[in-house]
Amino acid sequence: MSDQLSHAYAVCRGISRRAAKNFYYGFMVLPSEKRNALSAVYAFMRHADDISDEPGVDPRLKRQKLTEWLDAAKAVFSGKATDDPVLMALGDAQTKFKIPPELFEKLVYGTGLDLDIPPASAESPAILCETFEDLKQYCYYVASVVGLVCIRIFGYQDTKAEFLAEDCGLAFQLTNIIRDIKEDASMGRIYIPAEDMARSNLTAANFASSVLQNPAQVQQLRPALEYEAERARKYYESAKWLMELIDEDSRAALWVLVEIYSRLLQKIADRNYDVLTERVRLTLWEKLKVLSRGFLLRIA
Repeated sequence: MSDQLSHAYAVCRGISRRAAKNFYYGFMVLPSEKRNALSAVYAFMRHADDISDEPGVDPRLKRQKLTEWLDAAKAVFSGKATDDPVLMALGDAQTKFKIPPELFEKLVYGTGLDLDIPPASAESPAILCETFEDLKQYCYYVASVVGLVCIRIFGYQDTKAEFLAEDCGLAFQLTNIIRDIKEDASMGRIYIPAEDMARSNLTAANFASSVLQNPAQVQQLRPALEYEAERARKYYESAKWLMELIDEDSRAALWVLVEIYSRLLQKIADRNYDVLTERVRLTLWEKLKVLSRGFLLRIA
C-alpha cells in the first residue's frame, strides 16, 4: 500500500473514531484490511450526512452537493485519480471488496430522504409514514443498505446473507427511532407509522415539543414504543443466522454491533421506555465490556 493510500485510510479511521460512536466498536475487532474498508465507507457516509444536516442551507443546494459528492465517488470507481483522502480510500475499498457502486447511490439517496420532508415544526410535527411498510422502505435506504455494504466487506457466499443483513439494518434503525423520539419530534419529524400510533390512540399532537416536556407523557407513548421495540427484537433474530453466513474473521464484529444495539434497546425497555427524560445510551464501560468479549470471540 502506498504512503498516500495509507494516509487516506488513516484519515478515514480518524473520522470513524471521532464520529461513529457505536459502530466503531465493531470496526475494532476486524482484520486491518476490513477495518480500513469499513472506515472508508463510514467516512463517505459521514460527509453525505453532514451535507444533509448542515443548518440554514437551502435543501436544493444540499441535494446538489450530495449529487456532486456521489458523482465524485463514481468517477473514482471508474478509475479517475483523486486527492480527496476519503474518496481515495473508498475507491480502493470498493475495488478490493467488489462493492456494487449502486449501493453507494442508494446510500446517498437515503441520506437525502429527509430533505423531502414537508416543512413542520416542533409544536406541529409531521407523521412521515402511514404504514409499517412505508417505514421499512425508508429504513431500507437509511440503514439496510448499510448492512448490504458491510457484508460485502465481511465476506459471504450464500445470498441469504443479503436478506438477513437488511433485517439487521432495520433492527438498528428501529432502535434509533425509539431512542430519538424526542429529538426527531423537535425537528418536526415522527417516524412511528400512523397506523401504529392509531393503535395506541396517539396523534401528532402527542409529540409536540411542549407536550413532550411533561414526564407523564411517557405513559402515553409507552405502548407505541413497546410495539416498535418488539418488532426490532424479531429483526435482531436475523443476526444469529447471518453470523453463520459471513466469513469467520468478521463474526466478532457483527456480534459486537448487534450486542451494542440490542443492549441499547434493552436499556430503553428497562427504563420503561422513558426516552424523554434523557437520551438513553450505553456508557463507555458498557461498550468496552462488549468490545472485550468481541476480542475474545475473535481469537477463540
